[in-house]
Amino acid sequence: MPANPSPLPHPASRSQGDVELLERLSRARADLLAQVGRRIVGQRDVLDGILTAVFSGGHALLLGVPGLAKTLMVQTVAQTLDLKFSRIQFTPDLMPSDITGTEIIEEDQSTGKRAFRFVRGPVFANIVLADEVNRTPPKTQAALLQAMQEHQVTAAGQTHSLPSPFFVLATQNPIEQEGTYPLPEAQLDRFMFELRVGYPSKDEEELIVESTTGDAGASITPVLTAEDVLALQHLVRRIPVPKPLVRAAVTLVRMTRPPDAEAPPFIKQYVSWGAGPRASQYLILGAKARAALDGRPMPDEDDLRAVAPTVLTHRLVINFAAEAAGRGAPDLVQELLVTKTWLQG
Repeated sequence: MPANPSPLPHPASRSQGDVELLERLSRARADLLAQVGRRIVGQRDVLDGILTAVFSGGHALLLGVPGLAKTLMVQTVAQTLDLKFSRIQFTPDLMPSDITGTEIIEEDQSTGKRAFRFVRGPVFANIVLADEVNRTPPKTQAALLQAMQEHQVTAAGQTHSLPSPFFVLATQNPIEQEGTYPLPEAQLDRFMFELRVGYPSKDEEELIVESTTGDAGASITPVLTAEDVLALQHLVRRIPVPKPLVRAAVTLVRMTRPPDAEAPPFIKQYVSWGAGPRASQYLILGAKARAALDGRPMPDEDDLRAVAPTVLTHRLVINFAAEAAGRGAPDLVQELLVTKTWLQG
């Protein structure tokens, strides 16, 4: 792909323009994965999840042990999309103003007058990497809430809009609990996907060692621009969804709620709180984006089934009975997907 690709058609174009956009997105996906693959070995499912979240307009939480290139992965995706990237290293002493920005007093040298000026923080970027997001107290974690939901920041009574597109990609270490602060459920719910970054295979690890211990570095060529990403987000929104698929998504989410009549016995036994309506929205948006990335004009049951684990897992609050039985949210979601009743709606 050229460094400065031609702009995509305007999102308000007629249906023929949408067909061209779908074809362009399918080609761009292959180019994006090829560019990212110059630095990142393997992790295809995680990369697909990140791209699905990006073109859905959602945020993603990357869960994995240290050393799996989570930070490099996010940074490389930002480069391939030619987006402004900002990294925030979350630490126990981080303050909300360190994320959103702060006001400073400036003096006019000619008049001597002083005035406040807002200095924008690192959250003012297209892709914000919240590195080890669970290492900072809830007061600072909450500084991201308004940004993630409303794409704006309020400071000193003034509201400042964030650049478009805007995504938060957060990382979290699942094995280290000392000095960490679990994310509140309200903030977890703002993340569209929870993407679990696993260990590479033996062959992949050998390739990683060979490619990262030499002197040569891989250069990345941008594939899309910010305007392209916005146009493709509008395309994903315009993709039609069959009514039965919407019904299946809503039924599946309702089955995660123990008080609901449709919840199976194992959910009532092991889950305290199920997923909310935002999960239903993200299931459909994720299915739309997945179909669009494949160049298909309409999502199907397979798309819904593919995005369901990443949408639902972090939204289930399991109880003590589940912990005692060695059951976790991931395997409860998998058992739920095996149940065929949600497909009938």
